[in-house]
Amino acid sequence: MDYLVGLGHNDTQTRREASADFVKFWESQAKKLHWFEPWHTALQWNPPFAKWFVGGKINASYNALDVQNQEKIAIFWEGENEERRSVTYGELSDSVQRLANGLKSLGVQKGDRITIYLPMVPELIVSILACARIGAIHTVIFSGFSAQSIKDRVVDSQSKIIITADGGYRRGNVVKLKEVIDTAISDLDFVQNVIVLTRTKNPIPMGKRDLAWNSILQKSSNVCPPEKLDGTHPLYILYTSGTTGKPKGVLHDTGGYLTHVAATFRWAFDIKDSDVYFCTADIGWVTGHSYVAYGPLVCGATQVMYEGAPDYPSPARMWDIIQRYKITIFYTTPTALRMFMKFGDSIPNSYDLSNLRLLGTVGEPINPEVWKWYYNTIGKSRCPIIDTWWQTETGAMMISPLPGLETIPLKPGSGAFAIPGVELAILDESGKQLPPDTKGYLVITKPWPGMLPTLWGDDEKYKTVYWSKYKDIYYTGDYAICDKDGYYWLLGRADDVLKIAGHRIGTAELESSLVSHNSISEAAVCGIPDEIKGEAIIAFLVPKEGVMVSDSLKAQVIDVVRKDIGAIATPQSIYFVSKLPKTRSGKIMRRLLKAIASNEKIGDVSTLEDGAAVSEIHAAFDELKKQIQ
Repeated sequence: MDYLVGLGHNDTQTRREASADFVKFWESQAKKLHWFEPWHTALQWNPPFAKWFVGGKINASYNALDVQNQEKIAIFWEGENEERRSVTYGELSDSVQRLANGLKSLGVQKGDRITIYLPMVPELIVSILACARIGAIHTVIFSGFSAQSIKDRVVDSQSKIIITADGGYRRGNVVKLKEVIDTAISDLDFVQNVIVLTRTKNPIPMGKRDLAWNSILQKSSNVCPPEKLDGTHPLYILYTSGTTGKPKGVLHDTGGYLTHVAATFRWAFDIKDSDVYFCTADIGWVTGHSYVAYGPLVCGATQVMYEGAPDYPSPARMWDIIQRYKITIFYTTPTALRMFMKFGDSIPNSYDLSNLRLLGTVGEPINPEVWKWYYNTIGKSRCPIIDTWWQTETGAMMISPLPGLETIPLKPGSGAFAIPGVELAILDESGKQLPPDTKGYLVITKPWPGMLPTLWGDDEKYKTVYWSKYKDIYYTGDYAICDKDGYYWLLGRADDVLKIAGHRIGTAELESSLVSHNSISEAAVCGIPDEIKGEAIIAFLVPKEGVMVSDSLKAQVIDVVRKDIGAIATPQSIYFVSKLPKTRSGKIMRRLLKAIASNEKIGDVSTLEDGAAVSEIHAAFDELKKQIQ
């Protein structure tokens, strides 16, 4: 079957301009933003350090608010407990300027860091834009992180202010955010104030440095002129949560980042004034920064923001939201889609999804089976799908179909082409470019405006992690293939690799094969030591609703893997479980599988969606150990 993406566009001029002179091309995109003063140098490139739009003066809050239609709805907000609010651009601007003045009254100055630890409520976006308005650097921490994780990040950023809430809702329970913050900063004297939003009204102690959100806004003026900031001024720090060691503070600046985010939001989503856009990402992650907090607002879009779990109180929650708000663009993760698939087609088929015109995925490679389900069941075989690849470090999309620019054939499971102005390559270990259809390392060969300029406070680590493998080339850490038609296929992290009898097998490649069986909704694999092969593959599988587990099903799954990848990829053992250990944002916590496989301490599981899944996998692995002893 042929799949096309595109909405009647065929703007080949954009790609021609980008290929001819990528710096001049990005300048043309930057000019679509509001600058108080023009830049004198578009790109200063001193590998591996890049500065974009040097000398220009800009403000992210001004671009997101002041230049927009003040009467238009910016956010339709839905709480997990079915509270609902509509916030116009004018109302958002009023709150942002009041909070910005409140922060200034507390002594916050340009360049100071502010930690934000809030649930998915409009006040989270208000906090971000208030920081941006006065030149403070915000660092958002996902509301599922533990006290120790917060402390590590607050200490590294030396944040003088923390913005939090009494709590948030998750699966009907109150997550006690203020309590976590109090534990995290109990011995941090440099934190001057904690601003507390009332969300759940659960009783909380208020100490000497604690201030109520409402009192700050009520006492502050709603007029706060935006700081005219350098294009290279830091906008935010976002910490990547590595499994061990100190978290990396990924830094993004203002002018280059906004240019990249705004351009890709327009190209990818073909945004129109009448659209209602819904990205399910939490703002604690980069997708929420780029395609909830900044991209939609800078482009003047109306979006839906949802507080809670995607399947609470029922697996119909997402489809109910899409129907209620007449959403036209839906952007979510393959993990969420696999979960929805598990519940069958009858639930989404019972809702009116006819307003949808464009679908997107983000966060991990999507396997063809899930892609086709998304296209047929959710999009009713009429909505283009954009499968996007990018990273916290890249700032915005790097590979994606672009319906706002061009109509192209789609290949389920492929992200299609690099966006205009971005140069990619597939290299081998020695740095040689590989021919089509050959698996290798995905790299970025030229600077791009959304790139991280460095890691917060650690230039050396920035150089070592991203630029040391190949000279003056950014190493993504991902495996990929570029086929003969120029389409990119992401195969997962290069460090998520099993080595079986000398053969390197990517976990994403293997898991994609496993879930292609029509009885399997989710899969996660790990390796255990094997004296002969080096590693043996263990697979944990979640069957679809109503599927009976049997030896016959195991045999069928093994047969699929052998056909897709080869006999070398045959799992030594398969265990069927009802759920996989996941973070509250929906990603499988593969480190738990690795820890179990290695008999290591699991560590902090505070971000797990359901701790019972850990016990279940422990039990499965204990059974395996008995068999192999």
